[in-house]
Amino acid sequence: MSLTAREAALPAASLSSMPKLVLALSTLMAFGAMSTDMYLPALPALQEALHTTPARIQQTLSFFLVGFALAQLAWGPLGDRFGRRLPIMAGVGLFLVGTAGCALAGTAEQMLFWRLVQATGACAGPVLARAMVRDLYGREKSAQILSVLMLVMGVAPLVAPIIGGQVLLWWDWRGIFWVLLGFGLLALFAAFSLKETLPADKRAPLGLRGLTFTYLALLRDRRFLGYALTGGCFYGGIYTYLAGSPFAYIEYHHVPAAAYGLIFAVNICGMMAMNMVNSRLVTRFGTDTLFRAGIIGAALSGVVLAVNARLGLFGLAGLAAPLFVYVSMLGLIVANSVAGAMAAYPRKAGAASALLGTLHYGLGGVFSFMLGLLADGTPWPMGMLVGALGLAGLASALLLVRGAPGAAVG
Repeated sequence: MSLTAREAALPAASLSSMPKLVLALSTLMAFGAMSTDMYLPALPALQEALHTTPARIQQTLSFFLVGFALAQLAWGPLGDRFGRRLPIMAGVGLFLVGTAGCALAGTAEQMLFWRLVQATGACAGPVLARAMVRDLYGREKSAQILSVLMLVMGVAPLVAPIIGGQVLLWWDWRGIFWVLLGFGLLALFAAFSLKETLPADKRAPLGLRGLTFTYLALLRDRRFLGYALTGGCFYGGIYTYLAGSPFAYIEYHHVPAAAYGLIFAVNICGMMAMNMVNSRLVTRFGTDTLFRAGIIGAALSGVVLAVNARLGLFGLAGLAAPLFVYVSMLGLIVANSVAGAMAAYPRKAGAASALLGTLHYGLGGVFSFMLGLLADGTPWPMGMLVGALGLAGLASALLLVRGAPGAAVG
């Protein structure tokens, strides 16, 4: 495997310390999963303690996703202006304040507010971690490193609910947020260990007018928009699966809660395996080839899921098998779409990463919310949305990415 000219120009320490870099960036990118998954076992206890309704407690997840999606639009340009390390540490600090507020909340309204603060700080880690990878590496190598990052951070959704459940055995729901505070301190240490990747002479000026033009230019780039919408449609399917599968498995098909956790873990393992495959093959076949393979696999598995859910074919296996394939395709779609979208914007990597993250998490939140509106007591709404989003992602990839002219480097 040969290095690009950009990678060859890096200090030797940047390449030799890659395991340390991957571990630090994986910690920063795991904020979303840790913050959403660890407290899920405590939702019933949280509802009782705050004397509120289930719908109100479910909004604590919605508020987090909204804050996590929108605040990226600010953190990305701040990273382009002031470098990566300082905004990351500021974001982690804000996350720590929000997490402590959640642990001390006495009402549902206070919890919603502090979850929003928590999310606003948490998203700085993922958006700027992606930008740091783009600072250091070219397109194919970026996709390889991002695959490794997602392979490592794939552990987070596996262990977070387990940690939350164990904490509840010895502590109350507030203990989960104190443990999450400890994770934030670990992330702060990881941020301190990173070296700045954006030299001062390559930083972009910060201004509302310039920022608006930057985002408009990104949205006018067909390839960028294609990658972003494809990833957003895929994430919409992922969040629809997360919101709908507990009901489809546990209530509709009467799967024990422990067995549901096992099925969930198997899907995460499939995603991690495909990230490993992608990291090994991307320098040989290229990002676009593997990206197209992933979105075709997601579209086909989504259609199979929709048909099975509508007709009731194959019972539980008719849902679990295509969902396993769909979730596993994350390993081929996300890293390659991020690398492809950001390839033409080395000087605007923060802004490009921010807009990508906003579209990914924003569309994920929108379609998981739509699932609640369409619920009819069967797995059909979940299957329909996942299937439709798989086809929409395939259409975006074919119409906007394939054959589109490359954007000017900016």
